[in-house]
Amino acid sequence: MNNPFKDIFSNMKVFDKGSSDTALGVDVGSSSIKIVEIKKRGGRAMLETYGMISLGPYDDLDAGRVTNLSVEKIVEALKETIKQSGVTTSLSALAIPAQSSLIFTLELPAQVKKSEMASIVATEARKYIPIPINEVSLDWFLLPQKEVTFEEENNPDFPQDLPEKTEILVAAIQNDVITKYRSIVEGSKLNTEFFEIEIFSSIRSNFEHELSLVLLMDFGASRTKLSIAEFGTVKNFHIIPRGSADITDSISKSLSIPFAEAEKMKKEFGLFGDPNEKNLAEIIKVHTDYIFSETNNVLLGYEKKYNRTISKVILTGGGALLKGLKEIAIGNCKAEVEIGHPFGKVGTPAFLDKALEATGPEFAVAIGLALRKLQ
Repeated sequence: MNNPFKDIFSNMKVFDKGSSDTALGVDVGSSSIKIVEIKKRGGRAMLETYGMISLGPYDDLDAGRVTNLSVEKIVEALKETIKQSGVTTSLSALAIPAQSSLIFTLELPAQVKKSEMASIVATEARKYIPIPINEVSLDWFLLPQKEVTFEEENNPDFPQDLPEKTEILVAAIQNDVITKYRSIVEGSKLNTEFFEIEIFSSIRSNFEHELSLVLLMDFGASRTKLSIAEFGTVKNFHIIPRGSADITDSISKSLSIPFAEAEKMKKEFGLFGDPNEKNLAEIIKVHTDYIFSETNNVLLGYEKKYNRTISKVILTGGGALLKGLKEIAIGNCKAEVEIGHPFGKVGTPAFLDKALEATGPEFAVAIGLALRKLQ
């Protein structure tokens, strides 16, 4: 998927662009930093190196905890990640967290001229943005219209007189956030051509040739991000304020054990449960039930509005590696369910196949960034 936004996200140059067949994708998350370096060889992207570091220790917290680090601490952690991974290039791209941005859809009359859209979008967007419009960088993209199929056209129950409307996907980022990420880039001595909202990077690395309506569920440490996409284009976006760190915290408190021990139990047993601790699966299920209940509400709302249902669910993000999560997703979603395999988009050594398949969802954003950098 190409990022549809061309203004505020594609031209945020911090240094000169430079030219190289190597690219570094950098994903600064709430609990860890992930990086992936790829190189173009023979027309194909090949994996050079990858690495991850937990941010908790940089805030005197356990690994896996959600952090709120200063720019200086993030720079320190990023430099260490780059050093440990043996990265050879500074040509990079960084992800902007979804929670630091606002993504929504506007509906305008189809009669609106393209020359008038910029001013109209800016005016309408004020209704959705809770801060002064001059404090954000705004961009928008005209969503392609859905073609009516032969079956729909000849179905008496399908609405024939659809209102003629144009849908606009709008994204806004606070200027303070952009300034923060510029500072991270400068402090890390990276040569960065652009920033990109993380969901677009994740779609690029997780999607193959998805033509139907797909739900991408990104399970992060502090949030679960839902992106409904068609033809690789985001049609709807929603954030559920609960993630994998919340699950670990509940295990820790419920079983009166340290966070680090709870994290280990979660990863080892997941929803399959620990034979020595029968309550583990139930503790985790409280959170997954909530996440999928919210997800179904989002899907139901989308179905009612557009008369469309999803055909596939892709699980990604570090939380997607939770044992038993795919089975829970299958039981909740009336669609095909698969766990994303972002490293499948790049050439990798055969001996790493199993390891990369197991850890791939964690690196989806970093891989997507690096892939776009090479385009």
